[in-house]
Amino acid sequence: MKRIIITITLILAAATFSFGQDNSVYKNALQEMMNISGATESYKVVIIQTFKMLKEQKSQIPAEVWTQFEKSFLDASQEELLEMLVPIYQKHISLPDLKAVIAFYQSPAGKRFSEKTPLIMQESMQVGQQWGIRLAEQFKKNLQEEGY
Repeated sequence: MKRIIITITLILAAATFSFGQDNSVYKNALQEMMNISGATESYKVVIIQTFKMLKEQKSQIPAEVWTQFEKSFLDASQEELLEMLVPIYQKHISLPDLKAVIAFYQSPAGKRFSEKTPLIMQESMQVGQQWGIRLAEQFKKNLQEEGY
């Protein structure tokens, strides 16, 4: 009985250690892909845009407080987001496929695309906001026409 317990314990320990290594390898690959694809910069744009909106809503808060908050969120949130994204990416994209995506982003076309991604994201957010306002206005108009 002791041998069975010891054997099972060793197998579980080996599996846990192996998964930890695979997870670390995957996490590093995902971080590399996010960095070279422009995703990391795009996430920063989202955070900066969010703080810009919050600053307008809470204009009484001193600028240095906003600067401190923004810096701490930019630093901390990226690692936290990566931790949250790893299981999602692992569920849908294999490590070999992730490495193939990295290879694309290392190509000339991939490099150009990644350079432009944050700008595309920023401009898309502005267009999306305008689009959302128009949809809301149309929805309100339709409700009024229906008597609501």
